[in-house]
Amino acid sequence: MREIINLSVGQAGNQLGTAFWDQILLEHGLDKSGMYIGKDPQQLVRSSVYFTEASANKYVPRSIQIDLEPGTGENIKAGPLGNLFRPDTFISGQSGAGNNWAKGYYTEGAELVDSVLDVLRIQAERCDLLQGFQLLHSLGGGTGSGMGSLLLSKVKEEFPDRMLATFSVLPSPKVSDTVVEPYNALLSFHQLVENSDLTFCIDNEALYDICVRTLKTASPTYENLNSIIARVMAGITTTLRFPGQLNSDLRKLAVNMIPFPRLHFFMTGYAPLVAPGGQAYQTTSIADLTAQMFDPRSMMAATNPAHGRWLTVATIFRGAKISMRDVEEASYNLRQKNQGAFVEWIPNSVLSSVCDVPPVGVKQSATFIGNSTAIQELFKRTHSQFSAMYRRKAFLHWYLGEGMDEMEFTEAESNMLDLVSEYQQYESAGTEEEYTEEIQEGEEQYEEEQQ
Repeated sequence: MREIINLSVGQAGNQLGTAFWDQILLEHGLDKSGMYIGKDPQQLVRSSVYFTEASANKYVPRSIQIDLEPGTGENIKAGPLGNLFRPDTFISGQSGAGNNWAKGYYTEGAELVDSVLDVLRIQAERCDLLQGFQLLHSLGGGTGSGMGSLLLSKVKEEFPDRMLATFSVLPSPKVSDTVVEPYNALLSFHQLVENSDLTFCIDNEALYDICVRTLKTASPTYENLNSIIARVMAGITTTLRFPGQLNSDLRKLAVNMIPFPRLHFFMTGYAPLVAPGGQAYQTTSIADLTAQMFDPRSMMAATNPAHGRWLTVATIFRGAKISMRDVEEASYNLRQKNQGAFVEWIPNSVLSSVCDVPPVGVKQSATFIGNSTAIQELFKRTHSQFSAMYRRKAFLHWYLGEGMDEMEFTEAESNMLDLVSEYQQYESAGTEEEYTEEIQEGEEQYEEEQQ
């Protein structure tokens, strides 16, 4: 089977991981300790993508929980999933990263990273055919951003031919925990651009909006936010975990979604998102699901897709008796209706996959992944917050004290500005007529040279 190893880094990463495993256990018919209690044989056919079968009917997640302070791991052990994970997969430091990227990357994190890699190697050796890794982290704190970046580069070094997907929680202006978030985020982006294969950008601000507006949750907690992300994560990996009509895995997703290697930052969406009590009044036809997941209000990044253009899009439908024709038709209609929103130079830019097993509690669902040039808004926002502080060298001594150099900040900054200008360049990339003109010019030039 095409196995995936999960890495949860930092407090946010581990909370997200807990929500994700909660969701996956339900779908595979396992209880909180990993014992099989389901009735449908399909649930176990491909359970080995995320689980190792330990003893009769006991399944153990292929996951490593990492934090630089012991509290997070203790919380998981004391919680409902305490007996699910192998005890040796909890790796924690003693001092914490104190919201400092440099501590996570250079000092505290660097001391811990070898023990993480040892556990990772053992997990990888037990796999028949390792497909890749997924890293869950936030870019605002110290451990998720600093140590997460360090792990990314180490894993890429050791497994260069395996896929590396990250689910990265970006800092957003309305929901901010720490002052130095822009520093941590900018330094992390620098690493994500170079080392990650697919990065799913998740934004707390957008999740809050979904909770309040769509799900009518009065005061959303992190559990509410994480459960929405967990649904998307389960959706993205559905076709790996269950038999379906049209398969898609991480590599297939990357090949179809990433036109240029640096532009691998995606926005995600999910449907149906319905307030509790409203499900009975909701239809879930393919057309309705497509409309809802394409709605900017369902996007999990606080950026408006209307401000950019779609390069590529993937839709993953789940449910019994979904007709392929309906899916193809919905994708086609979507492109026809919103022609201006897609770039002209990538034909058939909507990838579809269909899985026969619906998620728990819903008859049909759809997950959306989009590569849009509008994502540059997130980068610009982080950059403007960064430059406001960096101009005055505010809080810089915390980073320099851990052995960092000011050059690293300016390098990371110019890398991010390059990324933004790349997105702008492809957003305004020419139409077909201009392209034909370019070819003609090139041919004329070639003929002149030959003469």
